[in-house]
Amino acid sequence: MTPPKLVRQPEYEYQSLRMPRGTTRNAARQLLTEHAEYGHWELDRLRLFPDGSRTVLLRRKIIRQVRSW
Repeated sequence: MTPPKLVRQPEYEYQSLRMPRGTTRNAARQLLTEHAEYGHWELDRLRLFPDGSRTVLLRRKIIRQVRSW
């Protein structure tokens, strides 16, 4: 019987953004696009509140180097 292979789950770091209620949909899209392109962030969760404000949770993978000696 062979031992089961260990599969490492990816680790993420998170960043939270808060957008006030006057932020247009186009401005929010542009802000999130810039974070994705230049910071390699991806959208994890977006909450739209009744007053029109938004809370955005972004995440990106933490890349760990493996020693190869």
